[in-house]
Amino acid sequence: MKPARIAFDAEGLPHAPDYGDRYHPRGGSAAQAQQVFLAGNGLPARWGGRAAFTILETGFGLGQNFLATWAAWQADPARPARLHYIAIDAHPPAPDDLARALATSHWPALAAALRRGWPPLVAGLHGLDFEGGRVQLLLAWGEVAPTLRGLDLQADAFYLDGFAPDRNPPMWQPALMQDLARRAAPGATAATWTVARIVRDGLRSAAFEVERVSGPGEKRETLRARFAPAFAPRRPPPRGEPAGSRVLVLGAGLAGGWAAHALAQQGLEVSVLDRHAAPAREASGNPAGLFHGTVHADDGSHARWNRAAALWTARALAPGIAAGAFAGQVQGLLRLAQPGQDRAGMQAMIERHALPPEVVQALDAPQASALAGIALPGPAWHFPGGGWADPAALVAWLLRGLRFRGGVDVQALRRVGGQWQALDAQGVVIDEAPVLVLANGADAARLWPLAGWPLGRSRGQVSWWPQAPAGAPRLRQPLAGAGYALGLPDGGLLFGATAAPGDADGAVRAADHRFNLQRLAALTGWDGSAAAAGLQGRVGWRVQTPDRLPIVGPVAAARGAPAQPLQARWLAREPGLYVLTALGSRGLSWGALAGRLLAAWVSGSPMPVEARLRDALDPARWQLRAARRGSAPAQG
Repeated sequence: MKPARIAFDAEGLPHAPDYGDRYHPRGGSAAQAQQVFLAGNGLPARWGGRAAFTILETGFGLGQNFLATWAAWQADPARPARLHYIAIDAHPPAPDDLARALATSHWPALAAALRRGWPPLVAGLHGLDFEGGRVQLLLAWGEVAPTLRGLDLQADAFYLDGFAPDRNPPMWQPALMQDLARRAAPGATAATWTVARIVRDGLRSAAFEVERVSGPGEKRETLRARFAPAFAPRRPPPRGEPAGSRVLVLGAGLAGGWAAHALAQQGLEVSVLDRHAAPAREASGNPAGLFHGTVHADDGSHARWNRAAALWTARALAPGIAAGAFAGQVQGLLRLAQPGQDRAGMQAMIERHALPPEVVQALDAPQASALAGIALPGPAWHFPGGGWADPAALVAWLLRGLRFRGGVDVQALRRVGGQWQALDAQGVVIDEAPVLVLANGADAARLWPLAGWPLGRSRGQVSWWPQAPAGAPRLRQPLAGAGYALGLPDGGLLFGATAAPGDADGAVRAADHRFNLQRLAALTGWDGSAAAAGLQGRVGWRVQTPDRLPIVGPVAAARGAPAQPLQARWLAREPGLYVLTALGSRGLSWGALAGRLLAAWVSGSPMPVEARLRDALDPARWQLRAARRGSAPAQG
């Protein structure tokens, strides 16, 4: 990603030298936003009384249209309960340029909030929540055509706001208008400041009715359009449950906590069940855990998912940590380089994937040691947005205000009259709801064996001293590599962890403490075996898949013909049944984005990841792979 090159003239107006164009007319960005884009889409009247309203903008620029829309939402007593705003930009402004451009904003408080949340300039989708999650901004950094094709949403309104068609042709191509139409909700509208022939013809060819109207200020005319196809195009089955639906979440660990929190943010009524009396009593109950991204030589699904999830987690956790709601730190994490890696090779990998320093840095041994507070043996990756958190306290924070019922052991599921029922061992109904989410680890496969999810369980033991012994390393940042270590806020030191697939022993073992001490020594160079008698430990089980990605989304229908074409979006699904599981050892890194993705499936709101990642995590991916090989039907 290259940030926009912005020049400010003598009047302070921003220009784009690379396009020979201005960011807004001399009459001001506020007037254009209100008169061209809001009025051009019939807003705020069109969103009145809606549960949710979705706007897609091509060309976020300096964010003025978003700020005007947010301000209109704030001022409207009939505003929708949730405003979803998605914006694409290939060259977003650098933070300093954004701050300068918004210094004289008509909405200074909103502009300040946008500047504070401004994401790193790395390709992909970045979610920012405002107004307690009622205003959700999804920034899509990337070239407009491929980025738009990767978006999964239904837009009620379009803001077409690229630079002039003769100076930035890719923003206005007829094929792009067709892609907009594929994401248009019934009755969707569009507005733009340009009346160029290519734009008018492109919109008409994509089934929009187009009209010219008088424009404000120096704009003699502007364009308005309404999506009015002559026939309904074939589309995948709609996703999303009815507004106000009640959702029953099974499991109160990190998976269930993030799922419940994200669902509630979308306006759904959520209840959570767990077999333990209190939340986070299994793997999510460790004293602390790490979150951070990764860098792979091949920037495929794993690397992109890890990066997107870690960035989302940092944004999601920072407010709670700052408020003291749970212990943690979002001030960076170090991961030791693998044997044979040197800083030059690491830096080359970063540059090949165009990752900015806000996301990851390659440090030599002295630089990494200075950040760690101890001498390190070699280079390290530094993830400035990485850190740690107390998982149990985090889950309690996520579930605040939601209905939780513990001490109930769900043994079976049944769907009766449009309701999913959770049954105990005697077949008695514990609770029921039209929508059910399996966020209960390996039990998800037991309760719905028809899916055939290949879940594995791996025993893990962590070790810690409540008070670190004399001579123990005092880490300034969490340290990872072959194992991990981090200092706890009360003076303790946590480290580990073992991994034993198929091991069902729940007892804390001295042999595992010795293994963890060896890992601590390899990371820090300090031998703590003499203080082993004071160690405490905890055992949990990680649930993971063979492809090392989580399972998030709607459950494929147990019976039926294979999808045609053999793509996830065409699959029939079990009505109201969803799953979020297999977070493995990355519950803290993955949970926030996985929960938002799950909530998007359930609510029908815009997907927070591109389509390729959505499909990579789909619960039906094994059935689809088998069907493509011809070895099994895609469903049933």
